[in-house]
Amino acid sequence: MRNPACYSQPGSEAILPAVGRSVAAARGVGTALRILDAAELARIEQLLIQCSKAADQEVNEREYGPGKKPDDAECERVVRHVDGKPLRRRMELGTMKHAVAFACVRRELSRLFPDNVSVEPRYGFDARTGRPVLTERWVGSLRPDVVIRFAKEPSRVQCVYDFKFPCTKASKSNPLASPELLQQLERYEALGGHCPPAIITPQLGVSRD
Repeated sequence: MRNPACYSQPGSEAILPAVGRSVAAARGVGTALRILDAAELARIEQLLIQCSKAADQEVNEREYGPGKKPDDAECERVVRHVDGKPLRRRMELGTMKHAVAFACVRRELSRLFPDNVSVEPRYGFDARTGRPVLTERWVGSLRPDVVIRFAKEPSRVQCVYDFKFPCTKASKSNPLASPELLQQLERYEALGGHCPPAIITPQLGVSRD
């Protein structure tokens, strides 16, 4: 079911060949099991990159002026403390940019692929089967930014993406250098899917470990 080579047709008509289409009931099953093909995933990744770039530019220009962006010193500036811990400007900017990127995803991807795209779903794991299930519990759960999933089956994951908005020069050139980020992607692997979890950055687009 995870092999794109098994699809009978490309594009929006791609469904698993084992699903019969001669009766209405079978069509219903095909819709429920439908996953996106390679061309559709490529389209989604391109749109995610566009949303990432647009969010990065919009927030930078709103905060610093047209054509401007923060330097390393500004990125590391402590803006306030939360529970005794420093909140740096790069974290604050990242939160702003995530909000703009999520709005873009909901506007563009949810319109094009309404049955296959989830924004910030939270997953736990079924104690009996070990499989991911949607949950509202925070403890032990995972919340990726964007999940591509089986149509009408949000617990069945196809691909996982996280937006990242590097601020310093070093992090922009190599965002995967962060051990914490790599650990996060490793945790996402437990959700399943047929493509490795990826991050989306305005500078490098799609990056995988």
